[in-house]
Amino acid sequence: MNISQQLMKHEQSRSNCYKLLAACFYGPQKEIFLEEGLFENLSLRLKQTCPDAVVFSEKMGRAFLNYSNEDLLVDYARLFVGPNELIAPPYGSVYLDGKRRVMGDSTMEVVKIYKDEGLAIDENFKEMPDHIAVELEFMYYLIFKEIEALGKSETDKALNFIKTQELFLDKFLKKWVGPFCDKIKAGTDNEFYSSLADCCAVFIKNHDYGSLAEVLKGEIALLRSQ
Repeated sequence: MNISQQLMKHEQSRSNCYKLLAACFYGPQKEIFLEEGLFENLSLRLKQTCPDAVVFSEKMGRAFLNYSNEDLLVDYARLFVGPNELIAPPYGSVYLDGKRRVMGDSTMEVVKIYKDEGLAIDENFKEMPDHIAVELEFMYYLIFKEIEALGKSETDKALNFIKTQELFLDKFLKKWVGPFCDKIKAGTDNEFYSSLADCCAVFIKNHDYGSLAEVLKGEIALLRSQ
């Protein structure tokens, strides 16, 4: 008894979208991104999971070629790092807890969810637990574990990972990614970062996880009946 290959492929593509978008929110590494075909891979995965976002991933790829790595680093720092006031703080608590707070109540909730899933922030990692890249990578991890469980027909485990994904999206990412991406677009004329903001916002907003969860639950119920 196996989950359909089409659905497994869809979930693998969905997990990779999160992983690739997360990479874009770390400091740019032009040579590595181009060697690994990051933008081509992202566009391919989005075609399978969120076609509305493909136009923006393709714009990202074209725009990336027009900037030196130094130019990208300068704009990255202006938007997300400092030393001056951040144009687009990449931390969920700034948007969820108000008053541009970091390490607020919502951050502690995120850390608890990580711990509940057996994860901990590496002591050498210098960013906040609710950094946009960390939260996107957490979604990648949850889908990876879901796929792993489905491959072993461990349906209860798979459903738990599905439930955690839905919770994390609805309570955290979906609530703050939109305002965060709006700040990026308002604060830069860098076509790469403005296209990244559009791509991320559309992917998260249009990600009809409720419908996907029902499909997955339907396939699991079918497996159990066989």
